[in-house]
Amino acid sequence: MEDKLTQPAECYLLRLYVAGQTPKCMQAFVNLKKICEEHLAGKYQIEVIDLLENPTLASGDQILAIPTLVRKLPEPVRKIIGDLSNSERVLIGLDLKFKQ
Repeated sequence: MEDKLTQPAECYLLRLYVAGQTPKCMQAFVNLKKICEEHLAGKYQIEVIDLLENPTLASGDQILAIPTLVRKLPEPVRKIIGDLSNSERVLIGLDLKFKQ
């Protein structure tokens, strides 16, 4: 039997798809990191995927625009396109708006 006290309540697996070190992609990462530290401290993992290095990875999550954030866990999968500067929109997109 698993000890629920040692398991995190919810772990967020986030993938940020970027195309190189463009200002918009860099800003998306900075914004995402800030939001995660404020609302998910210790309960998230960010995976940055550079499509200039691995273009075939875009098809798996059906990426059509850059930058795109994909919440893999918890399910259901959710996507947010853009530089993530509108933190209110990001919180709603990640389904965190009412979990503060």
